[in-house]
Amino acid sequence: MPITDNAQQRAAFTYNAAADFYDASPLGFWDYFGRATVRRLSLAPGSRVLDVCCGSGASALAAAETVSADGQVVGVDLAERLLELARAKAAQRQLMNVRFEVGDLLSLNYPSESFDAVICVFGIFFVPNMTDAVRKLWRLLKRGGKLAITTWGPNLFEPLNSAFWNAIRNVRPELHKSFNPWDRIHEAESLRTLLKEGGVESAEIMAENRFHPINSPDDWWTIALGSGYRGTIEQLTAAECDEVKRANIAFLREAKTSAVETNALYATATKFEIRNKANNNR
Repeated sequence: MPITDNAQQRAAFTYNAAADFYDASPLGFWDYFGRATVRRLSLAPGSRVLDVCCGSGASALAAAETVSADGQVVGVDLAERLLELARAKAAQRQLMNVRFEVGDLLSLNYPSESFDAVICVFGIFFVPNMTDAVRKLWRLLKRGGKLAITTWGPNLFEPLNSAFWNAIRNVRPELHKSFNPWDRIHEAESLRTLLKEGGVESAEIMAENRFHPINSPDDWWTIALGSGYRGTIEQLTAAECDEVKRANIAFLREAKTSAVETNALYATATKFEIRNKANNNR
């Protein structure tokens, strides 16, 4: 199935397709990084929180638990099927202070300074103009509010990432990718530069180098089906898909791979009020 060149439509297609495996246990990194991002914000009870590119709710649900019943969390994503998963989990946990909406972070209709915290975990890099996206998210924060942007670090899913794309190149060379969108900001300095260009001057950035366990060959293929690789897999014929899967499993067994890299960068910033220098001298 061909995928549109429109970035938003491509992301929606990919993650709607990935929804059937997105919450499978081998993809526990979604929940891990969502909760880790929320912990870094130290949200106060009663806070109003916006989570864009919220997926199936890893960070939004953690935020809803943190801000208590007096707080409010809004989760926004382009993929309706992921939001259905998020709503089901919220209902199961009896969280009445969170709601989920289909939407694009570039066209949110909330007034300026509407939220005490704005979160974006593994989503900002899908936007072609990331600077514009940061600027829009920063505008939605109240004075004293906190922004959290989490993105992938270098070597994501290696060594199996390379094995996947080498197998794709062997069956469908036109689908091979030598560049991933998060590569634009996978180093602390490039992420810091992006934030400054978006009007965020004093961000704190922390890198976490982490390995995610691969307990069986099927674990890796489940990760591929429940993540951004799914958009490429959906464009393969059944025979091509089987060949790519066989090549990946053969590589994993030969290399005795038991973990993949899931390095990440956490950026947080507080929107302090900037006072006019002349007023400070009065």
